[in-house]
Amino acid sequence: MRVALIAHDKPGALAVRQATRAAHLDYVAATGVVEMAGPFLSPEGEMCGSLIILDVADMAAAQAWAKDDPYAQAGLFESVRLMEWKKVIG
Repeated sequence: MRVALIAHDKPGALAVRQATRAAHLDYVAATGVVEMAGPFLSPEGEMCGSLIILDVADMAAAQAWAKDDPYAQAGLFESVRLMEWKKVIG
């Protein structure tokens, strides 16, 4: 199943995101369940959140992936929402 992870960073947390980015990208590569991903951008063009499409067995697997993400471990996110997502185009 596909799950959309929609996360918003805590205000003023760009330095946390930048410091943790390499570990996050390594985690993405190592787990092999990310179909597509990218940061949300503020009006100033700075990264301020994430949209990640996971291809996982079930919602429990998505929750575990989200919990173990280095961004989450570093306390980057103000909020995280996981929703089942259906790919229609692309």
